[in-house]
Amino acid sequence: MNATSATGAAGAPGASGGDQRVLRLACLDAEAPPLFHKSPDGVLREGYEPSAATVVAEAMGRRVEWLMVPWNDMIPSVIRHQADAVWCGQSIIPSRLEQVDFTRPYGVFNEALLVRRGSGISGPDQLRGLRIGAISGSTNMALAQTFPGAVTVPFDGASGDVFGDMLAALSAGEVDGVVDDDLVFVPLDDDPRFELAFTVPTGNRWGVGVAKDRPELCAEIDAALAAVIADGRLEAVWQQWLPTLGFPFAAEGA
Repeated sequence: MNATSATGAAGAPGASGGDQRVLRLACLDAEAPPLFHKSPDGVLREGYEPSAATVVAEAMGRRVEWLMVPWNDMIPSVIRHQADAVWCGQSIIPSRLEQVDFTRPYGVFNEALLVRRGSGISGPDQLRGLRIGAISGSTNMALAQTFPGAVTVPFDGASGDVFGDMLAALSAGEVDGVVDDDLVFVPLDDDPRFELAFTVPTGNRWGVGVAKDRPELCAEIDAALAAVIADGRLEAVWQQWLPTLGFPFAAEGA
């Protein structure tokens, strides 16, 4: 488990002041293993992203604090300097690059459709007229919008647990499927409610987002990330949490 000494409240002190050994990272507090688990106390976090962030912070000579906010306030909290960076399932896409700068990726993931067990769905051509949910403005929603005849249902993330909201809606029959990156569906293989319909090899690159007026910090995080890829520390974290997925940076770390 990765312990931090941070406050998990949105009213945390500005990231530009206080203890400079701290790397304050924004993410939502939700149950989405193996990406991350819901924090037991608003401070401690466990999963691939917290573990990866910890080794990068260590390479910077810093320690991690988490600012836990709803999905739709993560990038704004970075722009306001409440957090140093957003480290929370952020694909590097043009709409986000307009708001923040990104480091090199710390993960590359495909996208998948999760449906209720027994639905018989195995491909996009079977989704005409069905309601398909995804996070608003995400690469997942962009993919859902390519499914012929599907009715897309956006989830805005205002509740603080957008992934849980989507699963609840799917279980209740409010949507017929949900799109997300494949790694978050891995633990649901044994859930009697759901099954994976299909995966699309989109290769989404996830990065750490930093405010555009803090280029030195972005470069510092990027350099630390390059270091832990090269020395094998990131791959060790990957193998701990994502052993069924191929590590995407083997060539860089060779």
